[in-house]
Amino acid sequence: MAVSRFGVSLDEELLHALDEYVEENRFANRSQAIRHLIEKNLVEEKWKCDNIVAGAVVLVFSHEKTDILKKSSEIQFKYREFILSSQGFYLNEQNYLEIIAVKGPSKKLTEISDKLISIKGIQHGKLVMSKAE
Repeated sequence: MAVSRFGVSLDEELLHALDEYVEENRFANRSQAIRHLIEKNLVEEKWKCDNIVAGAVVLVFSHEKTDILKKSSEIQFKYREFILSSQGFYLNEQNYLEIIAVKGPSKKLTEISDKLISIKGIQHGKLVMSKAE
């Protein structure tokens, strides 16, 4: 893909914020950070349009609460046409990480993740989506 160069004017405060963003996210340079932000915005716009996207629902919970896995499995079965795969990992003696790969319309994936994240006992949950096409 061809790369085009252009100039950007920013006030000092915004430039400082960009430099902090570059450093915090360990980008090689400002251009990489700007490309990332533009791509992120484009993907988020696709979510709003209910386009087909792919992603992952990440859940962290105590593995001692076995009912959580049961409820998670029930939700995944209900939405099986959008579930690609599911993996689980023991993080330590207490915590379990479940990663559920999903693909479908962004609104449907948001609905699925909301149901999973709202299971009683989930310590942390997040949906990450990216363009699929």
